[in-house]
Amino acid sequence: MEEVDHLAHERIKAQFDVDAMKVVWAGSKHALDVADRMARLVASDPVFRKDNRPMLARKELFKNTLKKAAHAWKRINELRLTEEEASTLRVLVDEPSYVDLHWGMFVPAIKGQGTDKQQKKWLPLAYKMQIIGCYAQTELGHGSNVQGLETTATFDPKTDEFIIHSPTLTSSKWWPGGLGKVSTHAVVYAHLITEGKDHGVHGFIVQLRSLDNHSPLPGITIGDIGTKFGNGAYNTMDNGVLRFDHVRIPRSQMLMRVSQVTREGKFIVSDVPRQLVYGTMVYVRQTIVSDASRALSRAVCIAVRYSAVRRQFGSQDGGPETQVIDYKTQQSRLFPLLASAYAFRFVGEWLKWLYADVTQRLQANDFSTLPEAHACTAGLKSLTTSATADGIEECRKLCGGHGYLCSSGLPELFAVYVPTCTYEGDNVVLLLQVARFLMKTVSQLGSGKQPVGTTAYMGRAHHLMQYKCDVRGAEDWLKPSVILQAFEARAVRLAVNCAQNISKAPSPEEGFSELSADLVEAAVAHCQLIVVSKFIKKVQQDIPGLGVKEQLQILCNIYALSVLHKHLGEFLATGCITPRQGSLANDQLRYLYSQIRPNAVALVDAFNYTDHYLGSVLGRYDGNVYPKLEEEAWKDPLNDSVVPDGYHEYIQPVLKQKFRLSRL
Repeated sequence: MEEVDHLAHERIKAQFDVDAMKVVWAGSKHALDVADRMARLVASDPVFRKDNRPMLARKELFKNTLKKAAHAWKRINELRLTEEEASTLRVLVDEPSYVDLHWGMFVPAIKGQGTDKQQKKWLPLAYKMQIIGCYAQTELGHGSNVQGLETTATFDPKTDEFIIHSPTLTSSKWWPGGLGKVSTHAVVYAHLITEGKDHGVHGFIVQLRSLDNHSPLPGITIGDIGTKFGNGAYNTMDNGVLRFDHVRIPRSQMLMRVSQVTREGKFIVSDVPRQLVYGTMVYVRQTIVSDASRALSRAVCIAVRYSAVRRQFGSQDGGPETQVIDYKTQQSRLFPLLASAYAFRFVGEWLKWLYADVTQRLQANDFSTLPEAHACTAGLKSLTTSATADGIEECRKLCGGHGYLCSSGLPELFAVYVPTCTYEGDNVVLLLQVARFLMKTVSQLGSGKQPVGTTAYMGRAHHLMQYKCDVRGAEDWLKPSVILQAFEARAVRLAVNCAQNISKAPSPEEGFSELSADLVEAAVAHCQLIVVSKFIKKVQQDIPGLGVKEQLQILCNIYALSVLHKHLGEFLATGCITPRQGSLANDQLRYLYSQIRPNAVALVDAFNYTDHYLGSVLGRYDGNVYPKLEEEAWKDPLNDSVVPDGYHEYIQPVLKQKFRLSRL
């Protein structure tokens, strides 16, 4: 069948240099080149086929994932790929597997919390994958409340060992990826008990399975927790359950960079502050924010391309029907998601810089920026993952009925992505952590201590509490200073209002609990301000490429004004803007949609995703949707036979009414 580029006419409309925008999205020409090479490598390798995933049974699906992970590791070594290239290849294989937790959490935990001696012992084994690790923190009865974990690690001075034990059913480790069937080792979090005293939760390296035959070691009960939401989706991952029955490990396998236990059983806190463990969290959560931009951009790419291909209603005198993307209702739902994908990409870039800065400071024993970095990454993880999960589902609905087909790529993308809202911190719990940080910042405003970093705007709280938005016409909403001050005023007023109301409560904790819903809103406002400010800062940089800066400016304004529209009640209730100014913002937003419309397809092309990576018939680069939809339909195993299995047993008796009648 001849391939026809149904989207060629859309690409002709582009008013900017698409290749230059690809570099902006990738972060650099080098990163773009790496992504291109790895994408071609994955797409051309039949082992990495993924279109049949929704049709595979769980066992077959899991074994297929093991095959892909092993093949990826083989190719990484054969081609002597760099760490950057290997990481990019694993992303493009696009299948959750045990390697995600090995590289994403096990290795960083040892690097962040292990001593130099421990790193020298364990990291070479992990880097060569001679051991495979996971991160065993979450328990059956305890998730986000780490201090509530029940697993214990009791020191036995007679043998110089820790005894790892699961005293209750709810202390079973539950959910760690890679644990169920693959991992040989785990960083296990447990309450450290020595000399009869509980010293809180610490990390321990525990071997789980024999390196000879992969059998669980004595005292260890381990397995998979069962099938999860979706067809293929996260069912490629062996999320596990783990119980310890007085398992002994050497004292040296306690991660001891922050605190140690001596041979005699004395607990010693090192000079390194306990906040050091935040370093691992900052790393993991900044990668989650980057993953959010990737997942949302995939969904948006599919929805934009299909919206340009699909025609529905509006034909006059037998002419062609209207492209769905030209309907204003479609634009008002789709274009803010397109802008959000870019916004999350750029705030993710900034978080990478923040992590590098924090790491550099840690090495110099400067821990001053850790609390803010922890709050930033916690809040942005929550904001971006919630928006992305909702955005993927919205893109599915924007694709109409066909979006419900697995071949659209959207149901599986949603099923793979949605657990992000709860893993590495439940999103509401994380926002409450941000709120605590904001309340502490507000409480220090009168002390002369100036807020820094992302809370620097609070140093102008007095001005922002009095601020009146200077918008007289719709075009005033295009001024970065106007947008920023409106978002700053909203964030400050919500935070200060919460602080004032908490001060009226019988106790701070009672006030915090009573106002938790308001505090979540204040935290969201603060995080949205961060995203808007980083997007504005990105646009203000020197960006090469014809028309690229202009398109980014439009996207930045769409993101900011769509957030303002969604939360208009807060902007009005806090007095940041007037109803008239809110109406003008909506007028400007509609105009911006018309500006972005000619460039929509080219803007998703700039994501530079191959058809293999997108995994969507609806989002194909050439827009040749309908023949491919039919082709995929005929591949379904149900179509292997014309007359279905079960016809003679169950359908024919109904049609022929051949039932034996009996009396009760």
